[in-house]
Amino acid sequence: MSRLLPGRIDQLAPVIMLVVLTAAFSMLNDQFMTADNWRTIANQAAIPMVLAVGLTFVILTGSIDLSAEGVMASTSICVSLMLANSLNSNDLGLVAVAGGIAIGAVFGLVNGLLYTRLRLPSLIVTLGTWFIGLGIASYVFPDQQPVVRDRSFRSWALGEWFGVSRLVTIAVLVVVAGAVLLRYTRIGRHVYGIGGAEDLMRLAGIRVDTYKTLAFVIAGALAGLAGLMATAQLGVGNANAGADRLFPALSAVVLGGTHLAGGRGGVLQSVLGVLVLVVLGNGMILSGVGPYVQQAVVGAVIIVAVVATGWGARDRLRVVK
Repeated sequence: MSRLLPGRIDQLAPVIMLVVLTAAFSMLNDQFMTADNWRTIANQAAIPMVLAVGLTFVILTGSIDLSAEGVMASTSICVSLMLANSLNSNDLGLVAVAGGIAIGAVFGLVNGLLYTRLRLPSLIVTLGTWFIGLGIASYVFPDQQPVVRDRSFRSWALGEWFGVSRLVTIAVLVVVAGAVLLRYTRIGRHVYGIGGAEDLMRLAGIRVDTYKTLAFVIAGALAGLAGLMATAQLGVGNANAGADRLFPALSAVVLGGTHLAGGRGGVLQSVLGVLVLVVLGNGMILSGVGPYVQQAVVGAVIIVAVVATGWGARDRLRVVK
């Protein structure tokens, strides 16, 4: 029983935190449990969920990806110029949407190849592509923002399917696809295997570098999709579309129980981490907590969660990273 407890803690800690936060804020503020507020929470969680799914694949391999904000910036500017907009006569519709996801995938491919071929640290590689993406977006239009005039694209943010925001629906579909990919496919098995025992995977003849690169491509493509979603919300191409999006998503992945050392965690755990952070932020705003106090509280919660979810694995790690 004692050996099972650490694994149970890994799985239950984010759930317990979410339940406790929901109960506490519902007692502190009558508005918290209203349908409108939960719609707001769902909308706030949509983009972080998409980013967190992609980051989960990379972190499970024992790597890290910091390029999301740069990818979102480049995607936002490029796609807004391919859609019907205020600065040119383009009107590529779904081709532009596919192009946005492809831009993200190319960033991910570059990250993966630089990391695996040149043996550079993933943190340094993706930090570099983060700034490259921001630089591209800022250089293309430093003063003007293309206003998106494609109504069908804007309906991503403004429309609903069966009473649910389209952005939320897209996020849920991404979560389901990511969870299925990790749990039921060879890609998922190899991603877990690389994070848990990379040397053994190489000895078994698994193309480790290929699957590492694929994890970065998935993360990049989903960062591109997140950039599309942010552009639909803003209604303009904006180099700041991804601003302040990366670290909440990374925090959510870790908060949900995915280990930075790789090999343990999953998409659904990351979604729980996103919900914990969004519910915490929403509840503190409704309770009148100041922004600086909010940041301190979120930081403390992340530390406590990492300690709780990583405690059972401490005896398997030679180095605390």
